[in-house]
Amino acid sequence: MLHRKTALRLAAPVAVLALALTACGGGDDKADAKSPATSGAKEASEPSPSEPASGGALATGESATGTYEEDPGKVTYEILAEKVDVSTEAEAQKQVADPAKAKGLVLVTAHVKFTHKGGPALTDSPQVGDETTVWADGRRGSILIGAAEDAAGCEDPYDVESWKQGESHTFCETYLVPADAKNVEVHWTETDGEPYIWTFPNG
Repeated sequence: MLHRKTALRLAAPVAVLALALTACGGGDDKADAKSPATSGAKEASEPSPSEPASGGALATGESATGTYEEDPGKVTYEILAEKVDVSTEAEAQKQVADPAKAKGLVLVTAHVKFTHKGGPALTDSPQVGDETTVWADGRRGSILIGAAEDAAGCEDPYDVESWKQGESHTFCETYLVPADAKNVEVHWTETDGEPYIWTFPNG
């Protein structure tokens, strides 16, 4: 099945970045990511003492372990939000077709490292990075399709044609968020789970 984000990338010209029509704080068809105020941890058998059972807030530099249903089956990943890159308002306006839509906003690119820890080897492009979303002060931003693939240090998941246990890849997502936000949150949600949340200061 062709995923939503894949279809959008194939449809948009390479040189033109399309601003998703999702308004800040709105929802789309990604996993049900929730803000820290509404997210809760589910119980799991034998959770690691240093990690939430399923979802929850994590400290900067702290990794999580979650599972995701890829095409060949359920894969266990170690996930770490390494950093966020924040642009200026002027830079954000240059990256969208209608600069007025980026007024008062900045681009935030979240760098998330995934390490294959268990389950089948992947023989096609992974979808695990699609579960990454960016929030600001508890509100979800608007995704900018196609921006992250060109960011330094980011890999395009569609270039990953095989992935074995022990191997790591860094995938990025770029969102527009309010320039005056105090904090930026990186959310990643495992299959049938709650979001893991890393919080970074904005600026």
